[in-house]
Amino acid sequence: MIKRPPPVESDPIKKIVKDHPSLAVDYLQLFTPVDSKGRYQHYDTLRFRLAKSLDHGLAWSVVKSARHLQLVDIVKLGMPATMCRLLPTTTIQKAISTTDRHTTAAVLEWMSQQIDEQEHFTYLLNDLIEDEAISSSQLEGAATTTKVAKDLLKRQRAPRTLDEKMIVGNFKLMQAAWRFKDRPLSADLIAQLHYIGVESIDDSHYRPGVLRSPSDDIVVEDGDGNVVHTPPAGKGLEERLEALADWLNADHSDAESEAYIHPLIKAITLHFAIGYEHPFHDGNGRVARSLFYWYLFKNDYAAFRFIAISTLLKSAPIQYGKSYLYTETDEMDLTYFVDYQCAVINRAIGTFRATYEKTLQGMQAFKAFLYQSGLYTRLNDKQKTVLQVAQRNRGEEFTATTVKDNLGCSYNTASAVLNGLVEHQLFNKRKDGREWVYFMIPAQKLIKGWDL
Repeated sequence: MIKRPPPVESDPIKKIVKDHPSLAVDYLQLFTPVDSKGRYQHYDTLRFRLAKSLDHGLAWSVVKSARHLQLVDIVKLGMPATMCRLLPTTTIQKAISTTDRHTTAAVLEWMSQQIDEQEHFTYLLNDLIEDEAISSSQLEGAATTTKVAKDLLKRQRAPRTLDEKMIVGNFKLMQAAWRFKDRPLSADLIAQLHYIGVESIDDSHYRPGVLRSPSDDIVVEDGDGNVVHTPPAGKGLEERLEALADWLNADHSDAESEAYIHPLIKAITLHFAIGYEHPFHDGNGRVARSLFYWYLFKNDYAAFRFIAISTLLKSAPIQYGKSYLYTETDEMDLTYFVDYQCAVINRAIGTFRATYEKTLQGMQAFKAFLYQSGLYTRLNDKQKTVLQVAQRNRGEEFTATTVKDNLGCSYNTASAVLNGLVEHQLFNKRKDGREWVYFMIPAQKLIKGWDL
């Protein structure tokens, strides 16, 4: 359990001068929103870094006084409605800049041109789409390995367990977020996304697409059964969601206006708001994350379709949960949640860029091998694409169905592509039930065998 902040003194400086004049310098050094390392600390962590000689409650009041000078209003949430406020930390500003520079549709088009093979770039990105669906499911508790989950999605087999149903549901949810990007936010849209994401997993538990009723008041517990969040009452829920939608649908794009809010901040705030309101009996986290993506898609940040934030959230689920609680327990200060999400986004965009650069380098090296071996002129474009993908994802298996979907061709064409690679002695194949599975011969063995 986190330590809630103590009450804040209305005039901490006056109290320091009156009661602790000898420690005035020590207290006044705390008059800053962040610490020397740029961290925006909640009292839960700050209290361990305060000198024992200081009154911790008074020290906290000094920090809060500094923050109040820079916090800006964002949106009202909850019942009674409470204004959520935000302070733009360095981490937040960096994420905004990184998002603008690396994730727009124009940047995605430029990356495609650099790779110079649109089909291969699309195949690469389709692989990244799966990462978010899988990680989001694992974050929600799906006990399935990434390898098994990848196989499930790539081969489009019917899910056999609740965990696999969750992964398929999240994959459909990500696709719907992209498909619905031109629609305005509404309570109905939120309910529709929930239905798509959880339908047929366990309908009696999830209640697909059904908002909590006025009498359906719930609590959120941690793994030990401790209540960590009590969402606002079910009564008035739909009205609060519509008010949230009105705020999100409003135009905040004028950078010269005091009402300006960057789309990334609105997307993260929407993520928080759905988790805070908890509009459904279960499945709120995956809907919240899908709406984060949906809003960025709506604002032309198309590369986020291939940037998996849940992969990083999954690696530190406790910190993810605490970022919610820190905001809730400190006067709805959104900075904790937004700052944490922005740190994750900075890393996720970095991973996306690194994957792209590695792919580009790998393609250039492998293309050199294809030219030197004489294979380049003997392979068609689709065979080159599949071969490049196989070379990047060592150990990946292919079927005619997955190649058909990723290349947008017919099943027969996909089969011909794969069998052609076998004939060129680049791939092997084996029978798995009624389906042929294809896989690349290890690159080192392949290159050695050609004796260039």
